[in-house]
Amino acid sequence: MSAVEVGDFGSFAQAARRSRMLRLALAAAAILLCLVAVAAAPRRAERADALLPRRANGIVVVDVSASISWETYARIATTMQRLRRDGGDAGLILFSDTAYQALPPGTPVAELARFERFFRVAPPSTPGLQPQPPRSPWTSSFSAGTRISTGLSRALEVVQRDHVARPLVILVSDLDDDAGDLESLTSVALAYRKLGIPIKVVGLNPSPEDARYVERLLPKGGQIVGADLPGEQRAGARSSVPRTLAIVGALFAAVLGAFLLVTERLRWRTG
Repeated sequence: MSAVEVGDFGSFAQAARRSRMLRLALAAAAILLCLVAVAAAPRRAERADALLPRRANGIVVVDVSASISWETYARIATTMQRLRRDGGDAGLILFSDTAYQALPPGTPVAELARFERFFRVAPPSTPGLQPQPPRSPWTSSFSAGTRISTGLSRALEVVQRDHVARPLVILVSDLDDDAGDLESLTSVALAYRKLGIPIKVVGLNPSPEDARYVERLLPKGGQIVGADLPGEQRAGARSSVPRTLAIVGALFAAVLGAFLLVTERLRWRTG
């Protein structure tokens, strides 16, 4: 039935006013929720696999020892790409048996591109040959040894010297530490635990034994994540949606549904 005959049309005036007020209220609520959604939406979506959370002040500690192979160099390059893609600020420390600060805390991560080029591995010109890592400024500066404690100690010195707020140290290493450094590494890790400074490790294809040992030393909140080779796509790399924005979206959908229901009214004709 498409229409209903109504004898007393005027009796619906009060109901029509109520419906009109309800529609206006629902429309106002929908507009308000749209404004709240705009305010709650992040200015730039943060990826679920971001190495450096937006509110943290990062210090990236990169292993450039002789144990690093051409494949590992390539993983360092992709790690720096991830950091640059996610944005934010971070200092940079390079280490082997000693360590030095290459970039101070608070430097835009876009500056990592200046160092990333030293880890890009060109394909070999002759088939069957292993790719050769590019020569870098630290090739003749560091020895063949790997002392992870030196890199973490230097990062800790920088945090305390510069009074870095909300620090996060990102260790990029294959975790193949010298046996003589294990005691020092344990002491440094205990200092991080005492100060409550988290360490995130980007493992450059470490051995399971090395990964388990380092994982036991990490302060609360620390974790080990993997590093991709060029061209690899890490699963689960998607943007996260803030909870507030999700709730506002659900409320907007409910209000919009109610608005459509109210505005779908009966239609009548006279005579």
